[in-house]
Amino acid sequence: MNTKFEKQENNIVKVEIEVPAKEAVNYYNNAAKKLSQYVNIPGFRKGKAPRNIVEQNIGEERIKHEALESALPKIFADVIKDNDFDVVTQPYVESYDFKIGEDLKITAKLELRPEVTLGKYKDLTVEVEAYKTPDDAMQKSIDGLLAQHSSTVVVTDRKTTSADTIVFDFEGFANGEKIEHGDAKNFTLDLANSSFIPGFAEQLADRPLGEEFDINVTFPAEYHEKKLAGQQAVFKCKINEIREKVLPELNDEFVSKVGPFKTVDELKADIQKYLDTQKADIDRVNSEKAIFEKVVSEAKVDIQQSMIDRETDELIAEYKQRLTTQGFTWEQAIEAQGYDNIVNQLKEDAAVRVKNSLVIDKIAKEEKITVSQADFGAKLTELSQVYQVDPATMVKQLTQNPGVINALSQQALNEKVTKFLADNNKVNLK
Repeated sequence: MNTKFEKQENNIVKVEIEVPAKEAVNYYNNAAKKLSQYVNIPGFRKGKAPRNIVEQNIGEERIKHEALESALPKIFADVIKDNDFDVVTQPYVESYDFKIGEDLKITAKLELRPEVTLGKYKDLTVEVEAYKTPDDAMQKSIDGLLAQHSSTVVVTDRKTTSADTIVFDFEGFANGEKIEHGDAKNFTLDLANSSFIPGFAEQLADRPLGEEFDINVTFPAEYHEKKLAGQQAVFKCKINEIREKVLPELNDEFVSKVGPFKTVDELKADIQKYLDTQKADIDRVNSEKAIFEKVVSEAKVDIQQSMIDRETDELIAEYKQRLTTQGFTWEQAIEAQGYDNIVNQLKEDAAVRVKNSLVIDKIAKEEKITVSQADFGAKLTELSQVYQVDPATMVKQLTQNPGVINALSQQALNEKVTKFLADNNKVNLK
């Protein structure tokens, strides 16, 4: 096989390939035999008709197309291997000349990985602002624990407070019309943790039982239902029941029931240990991020737009998937945020991700950092735990999705390079 190369802009290599006629006709004959197994040719069993009869029934062009489909992966693999090309996507066939009895001529384009010039990435000193645990973190942790084990009692001798859970009726109107799905009977709402539109729950505080009253609100300008976005509305309400949250007393008896503690001091010591670990983890993550950002900022790489465009397409697909899991649609997101705002932000994110990935791969190559079977197995175990699937089943599922396997391998490599950078650079926590 003969090849000629021409380097072009944007890390593109144009390659002209000549496959010897004998090899090309073998591809053609194999394709004809394969196709003959799927067509009924009178007088012949499937797969047994001679080539000329198959050509009469299928056509030369269809056979040539099948031959190329079969041959190109091997041809390109040989070209890439023999010339040590580092391609970032599938080669693109620009043209071909396929005549039986003559050399097969193929003109294709290969997109190569851009060259990365690393700056200094070892023995750096980076300053990072130390995480400060909030002064009220201990009390908030205790309050949260008490709230988890709270009970409720129905009260009838007072008005509602912002800490209550209420059962109420409501009916909403906007622009003089009833709001579709904007009403309910005996709806239960925790006033302290409401997901209603801003100002709704706040106006339900300081209300007596049984009294009918109106509250006025304005829907957010970015509200997902377009005809209500930015509109004023009135809700007719009636409180049917007030439930007061009763917290348990923080004492030794309580803490012994909620964990392996004998005293309140033991509980507080355990919370403090968690807060200290949390601070250490946040400082570690912030330090790793700062080091990596410093290394990336020092690296130089000319990234072709096609790489960013492909990454943008992947980010858009991921974004749409997240919207679906949250109960929204792509169209609703566009209405709320605008198509250009969403896509432009994703393009910026794509450019960052591409450069980060290229820098990671370059450092891994320079330092001979690789992903071992044990590294991949650890990521596989993590994934199986997240989805609560045993590793054997997870492996079976992944074999049907090579993209996920590549993503897991890349994630494992990212973590090893991140650790390498953390081990070989210094951080001053301010």
